[in-house]
Amino acid sequence: MTLASGELGAAWTAQVRALLWESFDDFTEDDWRNGLGGVHVVALIDDVVVGHASVVPRTVYVDGDPFAAGYVEGVAVRAANRGCGIGTAVMTKIASVIQDRYAFGVLGTGAHAFYESLRWRRWRGQTFVRDNGRLRRTPDDDDGIMVLPGRDDWLPAMRGSIAVDARSGDDW
Repeated sequence: MTLASGELGAAWTAQVRALLWESFDDFTEDDWRNGLGGVHVVALIDDVVVGHASVVPRTVYVDGDPFAAGYVEGVAVRAANRGCGIGTAVMTKIASVIQDRYAFGVLGTGAHAFYESLRWRRWRGQTFVRDNGRLRRTPDDDDGIMVLPGRDDWLPAMRGSIAVDARSGDDW
């Protein structure tokens, strides 16, 4: 099911929150808030949330030029349901949202092989965060940023600099 953040309702929100906290040892309230304000894809089995991802609008700067990108947050599948195609199904739907609405998609991950199988590509340039009008280098994120073609199957050059605006919690 695909819902805007405001359409999740209390019951689905509680289940999605529980899934994310179960899935990530270091998940925080900032991480939760960063995944709101866009579209959520929720996978259900017998009315129980077993998978989730959201895509939120975010300005991404490539070599200083701003683009309206879809930033993916909160990708998780309940441990007992992993390996059954739920993550692939959720991310396939997220990709269709990105391709309908955004110049391209962006996410941060260490699970490169999974996302590469879904047409995501590794960013090969340097990463930065725009913080109070200044660029701050984020070298620890260089190997973890991936992008997906958006509208018109377009992608920017993959070796330039890429930056996002600073936010609470993890910037990337």
